Amino acid sequence: MIQRKRISRRVLASLTGLILLLFTGLIRTFGSAAAQPIEPGQTSYLKVDFTQSFTELRNAAVAAKPGVEAAHNAVLNQRYDLSDRPAAGVVMERAKPVQDGIRVKLPAGQSWDSLAALTPTQIRDQNLWPQGFLPLPHVNQPVGGFMIPQIVINQTKLQDGRDLTRFDLDFDLPDQFLAEFPPGMYLTAHTEMGDVTGGVLLTLNNYFEKFNGFLTPRQLEGLRLLLTPFAQQQYNVTEDRKTELPSTGATCFDCHSNGHQNGAAHLTPDARPEAFRHRTKTLSLRGVNVQRLFGSQRALKTVEDFTEFEQRVAYFDGDIVIAEKKGVNPLVRGTQVERMADLQAMLTFPPNPKLDVLGRLDPAVATPAELRGQDIFNGKGQCASCHPAPYFTDNSMHDLQTGRFFNPTTINNMVMVNDGPIKTFALRAVKDNPPYMHDQRLLTLDDTIEFFNLILGTKLATPEKQDLLAFLRAI
Repeated sequence: MIQRKRISRRVLASLTGLILLLFTGLIRTFGSAAAQPIEPGQTSYLKVDFTQSFTELRNAAVAAKPGVEAAHNAVLNQRYDLSDRPAAGVVMERAKPVQDGIRVKLPAGQSWDSLAALTPTQIRDQNLWPQGFLPLPHVNQPVGGFMIPQIVINQTKLQDGRDLTRFDLDFDLPDQFLAEFPPGMYLTAHTEMGDVTGGVLLTLNNYFEKFNGFLTPRQLEGLRLLLTPFAQQQYNVTEDRKTELPSTGATCFDCHSNGHQNGAAHLTPDARPEAFRHRTKTLSLRGVNVQRLFGSQRALKTVEDFTEFEQRVAYFDGDIVIAEKKGVNPLVRGTQVERMADLQAMLTFPPNPKLDVLGRLDPAVATPAELRGQDIFNGKGQCASCHPAPYFTDNSMHDLQTGRFFNPTTINNMVMVNDGPIKTFALRAVKDNPPYMHDQRLLTLDDTIEFFNLILGTKLATPEKQDLLAFLRAI
C-alpha cells in the first residue's frame, strides 16, 4: 500500500510538471500571456554543478542562439522604428549624431494627442499602452548576464587582447542609439584639461602612461583596479562560461568605458525568479561626486557600497554560492574599494558653456526655443519636480506607477509589471547618455518626452514638446 501511494505521488508530480511545462510553452509560443503568480518551491539559487562538458553546453547554446535572437528581434521590431535618422546639426560631445524623432510605435488608430486625452485606466482597459513603453527584456531573459555592444568588444580586443564575445547572444540595440564611443573622461581636479583621455579607450595597457603625474598614487591604484578583469558569471574559466576560451573576467570599465557608459546592459541581481528580473542599463559614472544613491533601483548609499556590491554580487547575478565557483575576488574595503571610489568621485560632466553657475541657461547664448523649453521643464512639464538644477536630480527615487497603464503580461520570458521605485538620474549632458530609462526602453529624448507626458498627464502641445526637446539637448 505504501509503495502504491509513492508511485501515485510520483505520477501526480509528473503530470503536474507536464502541465506546467505545456503552460510555459504556450507563453513562449504566443509571446504574451497574463502574468502568473510566483510558483511555490522555486529556488533562489542558480545551478552550480553541470553533468555536461563545456563543449556540450556551448553547442547547445550556439544551436539555440538563432531562435533566441529571432524572438527578441521580433519584440524590438514590433516596438520601435530602428532606422538611422540623425537630428540635423545635433551631435554628442565630439561628433556622433543624436538620433531624431519618436521611435516607439503607436497602437493602430492612435496619435500621441489621442492617448494623452485618455485616463490611465482607459489606456489599460483598451490595451493602448505603447509596447515600447513596457519594460524591455534581456536578449535571453532566462540566461541573462552582461550584454556588451560589438563596437566595445572590437576595441577591447584591439587594445588589450581580451575577447568579450559571447557565443550565445549578441547585443541587441543598433549602434546609432548608443552613446559615443569611446566617450570622454572629465575630472573635477583637472577641468582645464577637458577630455583627459585624448579620445582613446582606457585600458591596463595605457592608463599609467596617460595619468602618471596627473593623479595621486591612490587614484592611480583606483583606476588600475577599475581596469582589472575579475571573474564574472559569463566571463570565467568554468564549464558554463559563455566565451569560447577561458576568460580572465570583466572589468568595471568594460561597461563604464572611460567612466561613462557604452550601452552595455545586464539583469538586476536583486529579484527572483528570472522572469521578474529587470534589464538594467549601465549608468554613467559622471557626476558620482554629487549623487547620493547608486544603482537604478537598489538605492545603495555610497559609491563604496556600489563598487563592492557590483564586483562581489551583481557580477554573479546576486548568487553568492555560484560566485565562489566562478572565482569571486573579494576586494578589501579599507584599501582597494576606497581607492576605486576615490577615482570615481573625480568623474564629472562635460563642460557646458550654455549653463550658468546655478545650472540655468545663459540668455546670451541660449536660443529662444531652449529658453522656452527651460520654462516648460520648470513649469508645465513638471520635470524639475524630480530633476532640479544644477545637476537635474533630486537624489531620490520615485515610483512612476507605470502599472496603471497596462495589465501584467509576459513577453519573451519576462513578466511585465509595475517598475517600482527608480533612481532619479542626473540629466546633465543627457543627450550624450542614450538610451533612456533604467532598462533602455526609450531610444530617444523624443520618446522620453512622450512617455512622461502620459506618465505625468501634462498634456503638452506639440510646440511645447519641441521646445522641451531643445532644452534637454542644450543641458
